[in-house]
Amino acid sequence: MTDIIIINVLIGDRTFRLKTKKADEEIVRKTVKMVNDKVMEYKSKFAGKDMQDYVSMALLWLATEQNKAGEFLIEMQQTEEKLQSLQTKLDRLLQEDETEDPQDDPHKW
Repeated sequence: MTDIIIINVLIGDRTFRLKTKKADEEIVRKTVKMVNDKVMEYKSKFAGKDMQDYVSMALLWLATEQNKAGEFLIEMQQTEEKLQSLQTKLDRLLQEDETEDPQDDPHKW
């Protein structure tokens, strides 16, 4: 049995029937609300445009925000990898230091 459901959403002034997983319904509805909120914001800022223009601007904004989030996640992953590499190097240096006999080197403690 599938967990696919059909939902109706209103974007701008148009209704769409979407198939989605039941588990994704809430995120789809939140995304639709975010887009509609941005559409209304653009509608109040830019008078005289067509509804399709507002929807297009809102979706461009959303796609840009998604790309920013994706870039941030990539940067976080790269930072995590660099930190892990540093941790590995530090661990290796500490192990080398522990295995050396302090009596071999009078300058060491």
